[in-house]
Amino acid sequence: MDTETYDVSIIGGGPAGLSAALVLGRARRRIVVIDGGTPRNAPAAHMQGFLSRDGTPPNALLQAGRAEVCRYGVELVFDSVVDATADLTLQLASGRTVHARHVLLATGAADALPEEIEGVRDRWGRDFLHCPYCHGWEVRDRPVGVLATGPGSVEHAHLLRGWTDDVVLFTHTVTVTAPERATLQARGIAVIDGTVERLVVKDDRLHAVQLADGRAVARDALFIRPALRPNLDNPALLLGCEQRDDGLVHTSPDGRTSVPGVWAAGNATNPRAQVITAAGEGSAVAIAINATLVRADIAAAEATPAAVTAT
Repeated sequence: MDTETYDVSIIGGGPAGLSAALVLGRARRRIVVIDGGTPRNAPAAHMQGFLSRDGTPPNALLQAGRAEVCRYGVELVFDSVVDATADLTLQLASGRTVHARHVLLATGAADALPEEIEGVRDRWGRDFLHCPYCHGWEVRDRPVGVLATGPGSVEHAHLLRGWTDDVVLFTHTVTVTAPERATLQARGIAVIDGTVERLVVKDDRLHAVQLADGRAVARDALFIRPALRPNLDNPALLLGCEQRDDGLVHTSPDGRTSVPGVWAAGNATNPRAQVITAAGEGSAVAIAINATLVRADIAAAEATPAAVTAT
């Protein structure tokens, strides 16, 4: 099969990838978006905090975004990358081969959940939650818990205190220091020591958090600050890019990676990027990519000046 050539190959069709595709498509660049179809927020019924789209189901945003980019000639390919080479040629699972002048990694990330706790996967995105800014309003003034799983869990509990005065921190596998306990006590946040064993569900709603010693603490929602796992299970996707300590892609402020011609945006590089943030980053990186393409176009034109017809 012949190799197809594009200005930019975008790997990932979420908010960052589609936003970049929209900007580049409108700039009249030849763009392909390769979408594996596994968005991070798929379990959520609604996305929040996106101006003019607050409460929109995640899939509805994607459908609208796909329709918009297609109006500008962007090609959408529902496929996955199985190999990549240094010259920015991508081999797809379907057998297609695509080459581009630049590649944008908008591959996102996945939340690493404490799978040892019964019920966490089934409740994820429903009443087992991660982001107070995404879900805090919906559980305001209700009893919530925070599951400690690592650094930042105490801070997460303090953050949730802004939405409700009934917050419990389950220490689970984390040691909470005496100074941390003092700050929690000062704000009326209870600390419950012990390992959490399962989430108790009744009538398809979280009813309680059960500990290994049998105690069950009634809660309407449970929050966690999960670690992010980059969607880069195939090492070839990295194309040799330098990674951060957390495994995400390291970039400069404008989205450049350590590999010339390779860029990254959204959760692939920013663990705190919400949907609106990822979309904004995709737009900003697209503008930087197009500016780089223009400079290359100028250099190519200077190397082979076009004939000018006198008038």
